[in-house]
Amino acid sequence: FESQKLVLLEAGCGVGNCIFPLIEEDPHIFVYACDFSPRAVEFVKKNPLYHPERCCAFQCDLTKDHLTENVPEGSVDVVTLIFVLSAVHPDKMKLALENISKVLKPGGVVLFRDYGLYDHAMLRFKSASKLGDNFYVRQDGTRSYFFSKEFLAKLFEEAGFQSVVNEYVLRETVNKKEGLCVARVFLQSKFIKPANSQTGSGLLSYKSSKEGKRED
Repeated sequence: FESQKLVLLEAGCGVGNCIFPLIEEDPHIFVYACDFSPRAVEFVKKNPLYHPERCCAFQCDLTKDHLTENVPEGSVDVVTLIFVLSAVHPDKMKLALENISKVLKPGGVVLFRDYGLYDHAMLRFKSASKLGDNFYVRQDGTRSYFFSKEFLAKLFEEAGFQSVVNEYVLRETVNKKEGLCVARVFLQSKFIKPANSQTGSGLLSYKSSKEGKRED
């Protein structure tokens, strides 16, 4: 709608393959984009469609860097979290969600898509690659967690969100040349920050304890 001026945060933007089509489609949208990789952020800033009046890209570790250093508190309508949380250690996932909650408006939504339990990528891992329950490390050192609906719903609820949609998406990847057909399992979900929500201080407590240890 022409009168709709959405503010979007893509947490884990990569090189901007999601945000730039949105910027082209909607002339009124403003996008905050962050990624763990400084190199990815530089690619975003070098894109011809990147303009500071439409987009703000910055490097961020969602588990320890305050998003509010770059994004005003309670200013975001929609957060996209697409194939990002699976790379975070399970013990720190709640910290990332609490961080996101701080910049999300009451009534704002998180759009989530990531690897589901028993996806083909999970079944390919050997036992030596297993770090914990449903948590694996790839040969390049990156990590991948595979979500169940129950785990994800509980994780978001503990961070103060309400579940709207939380469903497995089943797909098949076909390699006709090699005659292979593999099952892909993704989890696609939508969570809302309640209108009367008060963000917890878990992230602040975590950062304070880390800073205290560095000072010691």
